[in-house]
Amino acid sequence: MRLLNEDTDTALSRLTLLLTRAEASELRDSLEVILKSNGKARHEHVPSEDFQKELTLSIYDEADIRGFSARAQKLIREDG
Repeated sequence: MRLLNEDTDTALSRLTLLLTRAEASELRDSLEVILKSNGKARHEHVPSEDFQKELTLSIYDEADIRGFSARAQKLIREDG
């Protein structure tokens, strides 16, 4: 698991995520889409109900991270 605060461009080690029922449903649906993508690099965005906050979700395989941005690759390799 890698967590990136995109506002500060820093890695996080702990995160508390508080969701409404609708946001949790959107998160579940987005994860299902990613899991069904057969391992192809893909991501999904899950906005808050007021669209002021957003989660970006992706599944990675450390053996092939070429589909990710340079920053994401650094985070995956170094967790920092």
